[in-house]
Amino acid sequence: MVRKLIRTAAAAATVAALALAGAVPALAHPVIEARHSTVQPNRAAPMPYAQGVDSVGPSLRVATFNASLNRPQAGQLATDLASPLDAQARSVAEIVQRNAPDVLLLNEFDYDADGAAAQGFRDNYLARSQGGQSPVDYPYMYVAPSNTGIPSGADLDGDGIVGGPADALGYGDFEGQYGMVLYSKHPIDTANVRTFQNFLWKDMPDSQLPTEHYDKLVRGVLRLPSKSLWDVPVTVGGKTIHVIAAHPTPPVFDGPEKRNKARNHDEIRMINDYLGADGAGDYIYDDEGKTGALEAGNDFVVLGDLNSDADAGDSSPEAITALRENPLLQDPLPAAQQGANHPRRGVAGINNNGLGTADFGRGSAGVLRVDYVLPSVTLPVRNAGVYWPEAGQDGAELVSGWPPTSSDHRLVWVDLKP
Repeated sequence: MVRKLIRTAAAAATVAALALAGAVPALAHPVIEARHSTVQPNRAAPMPYAQGVDSVGPSLRVATFNASLNRPQAGQLATDLASPLDAQARSVAEIVQRNAPDVLLLNEFDYDADGAAAQGFRDNYLARSQGGQSPVDYPYMYVAPSNTGIPSGADLDGDGIVGGPADALGYGDFEGQYGMVLYSKHPIDTANVRTFQNFLWKDMPDSQLPTEHYDKLVRGVLRLPSKSLWDVPVTVGGKTIHVIAAHPTPPVFDGPEKRNKARNHDEIRMINDYLGADGAGDYIYDDEGKTGALEAGNDFVVLGDLNSDADAGDSSPEAITALRENPLLQDPLPAAQQGANHPRRGVAGINNNGLGTADFGRGSAGVLRVDYVLPSVTLPVRNAGVYWPEAGQDGAELVSGWPPTSSDHRLVWVDLKP
């Protein structure tokens, strides 16, 4: 008990010192310079639009994929991707090539400040044929820091010890683990990117922040995004489409206070509020100190592994339901062909309609719909799907086995008329 009290006191002192030093924002509206990488052109020229499946004229294929390209040590992913020989990365790249999205968000992709991992995957895997598929070239990419692995200086998980992945601002063994990368065949307007990595959870009105678990000092440094939240404008044929990219924390791996469940709910709510209906997002501030939500009338698409299924699993269904029912967007209900992702290991009857996007394996919730592509109502939808071939179908080896050769998530895509 004495040891725990000493560490608790030390944690409080550390948090206070961080707040005073500005290492973690202590103000309601911090002005913080985001360490964004610049857009880095590929040597290959941009490819033309993919053609819509059931339509005439150009289509824009937008996809999200939790690729599980994370490693236990900082820098290891960049090292693995510096050569074209990593088996998992080759499987992930082949899945991307088989679906050929024009804009692609990858979740669980370790961040490094130089963007070496993102460049390595683009140049050594996506731009090279995998399994006989045509390469895909992305002249533009965007990477930015993540809250994962950044020490909070506090005992966030309440185990009496300060330090470790569960005490970081977002769960992670090192800064940037489980990050994100956005690839695009179309120019990214970097001057107008907004990121919300430093938004404090306490600054969301009527949040579910468990105040009985986090004392006032901790609440002054605890950020809401477990990774980050991005608004990345992409220019498509003279039109701007805002890519709203996120990866909320899983709603599990916590205690009776349900801090992760509450955080997942509020991260999804923040996305919904940012879309700007009825001034709901007026409280939001970005990492440059600019306040307010996405301006009304903008085209957008929400992308990411949101770690929430309204019909199953451990999350609170209210936030994801509210997002899907936001009148400013549409849910195309992407599905696997032939109902491939039936509930092999999960709860009977869940997602046997092919809408599931992840299979978490034996002894878990099984097949859930947690990955989303949700475009604004201003962007007509032409087609949508989940890449999940059945056993015996071409490509099934890319998603089979446990653990799978690629990821426990599946690529989700939507074809839009830009």
